Amino acid sequence: MTVQLELVSEHRCYGGWQRYYQHASTAIGLPMRFAVFLPEQTEASSAKAEGGQPMGTTRRPVLIYLAGLTCTEDTFTVKAAAQQYAAHHGLILITPDTSPRGAGAPGEEESWDFGTGAGFYVDATTPDFAKHYRMESYVADELFTLATTVLPGDAERVGIFGHSMGGHGALVLAQRHPDKFKSVSAFAPIAAPTRCPWGEKAFTGYLGEDRSQWEQYDASCLMSQQTTAPYPGGILIDQGLADQFLERELYPHVFEEACAKVGQPLVLRRHDGYDHGYFFIMTFMGDHIAHHARQLGA
Repeated sequence: MTVQLELVSEHRCYGGWQRYYQHASTAIGLPMRFAVFLPEQTEASSAKAEGGQPMGTTRRPVLIYLAGLTCTEDTFTVKAAAQQYAAHHGLILITPDTSPRGAGAPGEEESWDFGTGAGFYVDATTPDFAKHYRMESYVADELFTLATTVLPGDAERVGIFGHSMGGHGALVLAQRHPDKFKSVSAFAPIAAPTRCPWGEKAFTGYLGEDRSQWEQYDASCLMSQQTTAPYPGGILIDQGLADQFLERELYPHVFEEACAKVGQPLVLRRHDGYDHGYFFIMTFMGDHIAHHARQLGA
């Protein structure tokens, strides 16, 4: 793969390196940024991945994290306290931005829950957004390939997880690309976006008025259509019961029912007192990374 990664910054972290990269995205058609934590177990982890040169030959499991509304590639990296667990298990952590930046689409800067910072991990089909808002292709194809060619990730051991909008993205992309993603988990995901205001707004803008087209990006709809459990090793979801968005936007019980219908093992943990923010996420981060490490053979 020929690609030019620009190293924006790097920081020593838990024996490895926390790095930020920028590159010209072919999927998005604009510059994109992502963060990557390289544990010390990665051979040549101090080398810079510039000019498309592979970073050593020791391939490690990869865990891609998808962040929520308004976030960037920096949010999870700074707030989740995840690097310590990734270092322990020898996992590469990769976090992309949540949308294109500067696409110039009508209305993309008008609200916090649509447009910039709110790509919803779909490939848009509406005329105003189809050119640049291609976050499914970016994550599942372009970033996956970067992680497992230019960066030292093992293409056979890649997991995906996320929070809120990113939890929706993880549950959806895992089901749409089970050949690529071998493990999945989520924090407070938007689990049935065709039923909630966030999803209705985003899907109308990105996919159009035909609601039948929305189901391909609804984790609960996708799961209910499965004929066998796509992740027999189990899916982990954590949900705070003091989450201010739980009743209106998240619908974890709908995904739970869909999993039960098809025999998909699911651990859905409900926690008293925890809200939607990163204090909740950091509390259970170790469990999620351990969940992926087990399934990815880290």
